[in-house]
Amino acid sequence: MKIALLGYGRMGKEIEKIALQRGHEIVIKDDGTINYDIKTADVAIDFSIPTVAFNNISKCINNNVPVVSGTTGWLDKYDAAVDLCKEKKGAFIYASNFSLGVNLFFELNKQLAKMMNNLNDYNTTIEEIHHTKKLDAPSGTAITLAEGVIENSDFKKWELDGETSNENIPITAIRTPDVPGTHTITYASEIDTIDIKHTAHNRKGFALGAVVAAEWLANKTGIYNMRDVLNIK
Repeated sequence: MKIALLGYGRMGKEIEKIALQRGHEIVIKDDGTINYDIKTADVAIDFSIPTVAFNNISKCINNNVPVVSGTTGWLDKYDAAVDLCKEKKGAFIYASNFSLGVNLFFELNKQLAKMMNNLNDYNTTIEEIHHTKKLDAPSGTAITLAEGVIENSDFKKWELDGETSNENIPITAIRTPDVPGTHTITYASEIDTIDIKHTAHNRKGFALGAVVAAEWLANKTGIYNMRDVLNIK
């Protein structure tokens, strides 16, 4: 495939390595300073910044180029992207995290939330740790984890640095140099504590998942997610 990399920072460079290893060609490397013709690409992978992600996605959809986006912090416009994709009969995948392991972790999180829902002695919290250059807090992955708990329990909302309650899941966001991403969901009572945790050792997992998603999306139309890519029912 001919791939456009919309965002050519650390993630973009890691995606490039994986894509080349898998036999693909990089035809666009957009670091925000170049002009390019998106139509030269078979598929686009967007790991840009929140302020330009929606424009990148819209450009792809308007030009019939399937687009995979892992940029977080722009989701106030997600519904508009979905509407545009439906109108243009385009192809679009958004994921807060493309790591194959993290997406399995999302499913484990949902199952544990179901099992813990009637155990009222446990307080539920989420902690995420990322590198200091990450622009948004909490991370999109932490939000997805919180939403997974809410969908499968009696919780109503999540809140950054909030108080623990029967309706609220507090998320703590920590920024530390050179941490690709660590996410922990904790159920704590006076008697014991249950943790489930995902630790990324490097960015390769995110890059591989994004390329796999792009391979899967090619020649399709519609709005999808990583559950579709991994065939998780």
